[in-house]
Amino acid sequence: MIGRTSAGPRPDSARHAISRREFMQSAAAASAAIGVCSSAASAAPAIADGSAEAAVKRLYEALSPEQRRQVCFAWEHVDQERGLLRTRVAANWHVTAPRVRSEFYTPAQQRLVREIFEALIQHDWIARFDKQLRDDAGGFGNQSIAIFGVPGAGKFQFVITGRHITLRCDGGSAPEVAFGGPIFYGHAASGFTEKVGHPGNIFWHQAVAANTVFGMLDGKQQQMALLKTAPAESAVGFQGREGKFSGIPVSALSADQKAHVATVLEKLIEPYRQSDRDRVAGCLKAQGGLERCALAFYEEGALGGNRVWDIWRLEGPAFAWHFRGVPHVHTWVHVADNPAVKLNA
Repeated sequence: MIGRTSAGPRPDSARHAISRREFMQSAAAASAAIGVCSSAASAAPAIADGSAEAAVKRLYEALSPEQRRQVCFAWEHVDQERGLLRTRVAANWHVTAPRVRSEFYTPAQQRLVREIFEALIQHDWIARFDKQLRDDAGGFGNQSIAIFGVPGAGKFQFVITGRHITLRCDGGSAPEVAFGGPIFYGHAASGFTEKVGHPGNIFWHQAVAANTVFGMLDGKQQQMALLKTAPAESAVGFQGREGKFSGIPVSALSADQKAHVATVLEKLIEPYRQSDRDRVAGCLKAQGGLERCALAFYEEGALGGNRVWDIWRLEGPAFAWHFRGVPHVHTWVHVADNPAVKLNA
């Protein structure tokens, strides 16, 4: 069985969460870097020592020609059935056929995949992700991977997929998007249909934080924020600056309500490495910040009749974070610095 390879926190994972002040500082820094990244997009992206991308390069170099034939593709590879494969996202899918924990990969290669995975996650979230993978997929290793492009020689991206997981890293090869492209996370902690309160679900606290905002709203605000029917969970394509976003605009909230929406955002991004969190902040700033977003809750599928809404959505011009808690957690994420980026779901 593939185990954890890091004994202590990585430099990328100093804390469990960031403060609102730090989030704004990250946003400013990341936004300033957007132009630099964009102008260098055609060149081979820099690969920092100790990063997930450095491990991807080592993995690529360790693959045999036959392994590369099955799991490595051109940057713009189009699958006949699934479209542009590099940007595909789904709730339960495998980007390639070989599983990580199989004879297809050597033990050393499997350890490199694990190293990449751990480098993408905040240190104190690794055990939680391992629980999710045990509950939903029989553990780490029952996922599949792909590499697009050639690490160190131009644009490249690593993707790991499986039930309730799509994660990426690309070293800034696609600087217009956060996380390297759309991602997915979910958890069915206690079976396909979870109970009220979602016991054991590693992501439910995010919904609790969002529902705290709902509880802070006055009657008129709650009427704006609450809708009967939710959009399709995978509908996270961008609407742009002229989009009509469901729910209540963050700009219509009071200062304390806005502050708690920022707290919700911190909880959404806290599982991921600092560079990805910074990129989310930069993308949001480029499109006008949280003030341009709206927060919506949906009566559809609510468990328990306790006005704790299991389905909710935070959305802006080029930002979509859709949380579906029924019958278990599915979360679709798509974030960019401009709304021209297309979705392949």
